Amino acid sequence: MTLPGPLGTPNRPTVAAVTAATVLATVLAVALLGAGLARTGTGELRIPAAGTTALLRVLLLAGLALAAGELAGTRLAGAGPLPRPLAVPGTLLAAAASTGLLLLLAAVSGLSLPVVYGLREGRLLLVTANACLLAAVCAASRRPGLAALPLAAAVVAEALRAHPESAGFGVGAGLTVVHLAAASLWTGTLLYVLRVLRLRGGGREVFLRYARMAACVFAALAATGTASTLRRLPLEAALSTAYGRVLLVKLALFGVAGLLALAARSRLLSGADARPPARVELAVLAVIVALSAVLTVAPDPRWPLF
Repeated sequence: MTLPGPLGTPNRPTVAAVTAATVLATVLAVALLGAGLARTGTGELRIPAAGTTALLRVLLLAGLALAAGELAGTRLAGAGPLPRPLAVPGTLLAAAASTGLLLLLAAVSGLSLPVVYGLREGRLLLVTANACLLAAVCAASRRPGLAALPLAAAVVAEALRAHPESAGFGVGAGLTVVHLAAASLWTGTLLYVLRVLRLRGGGREVFLRYARMAACVFAALAATGTASTLRRLPLEAALSTAYGRVLLVKLALFGVAGLLALAARSRLLSGADARPPARVELAVLAVIVALSAVLTVAPDPRWPLF
């Protein structure tokens, strides 16, 4: 007889905890060390507090994904028991991360907070933080669906902050709005659906509904990601710049996540359990989120913007 736990085959909670800890450690390592490692040998200037900035942005993106995923997931779940809500903690996490980015901006720039509030980036961080706080209030109310409006405002503010080349809402910001919203929906909704399936001990129809939504989200991510890459990165800079190197790794993992999503859908249609590949897909998406944060602190490859 095989004993469970440390004397034999590990039980499922232990395996899940170890896997989650491994994924979390990987995400933290990518966020803190990714920009420095990618910059090795390129001769590019070091971005001040790049690791801390990337880590705070990972927390911001994770909070947005939790909230957006719960809004979409509750609609997909239909009738039946639902997992414990995480939208309020998620939006509060995003608000705290935005505030941390604001304080870090003041510390790195050597400016006082009142001065930083007057900067474009400072104002946008304030909008993001306040929008996330309002989303938390809405999510805790009797009409949690109202949180979609402030969450959309937070996504737009982050898109504008990520594209400082334009004083207004340009092409780059528009692409980032769609890309960030789609990424949040894919990652957050997959997590929520997996929690629903675990709570209910299955749920083929829920996963089928999610798979249809995920196909549209994947297409939006692929289209906006390709367009953004063509705008920002010349082919000759793909391997010689930190931005290009991180982006290539992100694109490779995006392809892996797509293949895992297809594998999960194939297993679902054949009547098998789709959760194993979906769990791996979620882990890959978590690393992609970390790489997305690293891209925001990588030196600009100086591709002509238009």
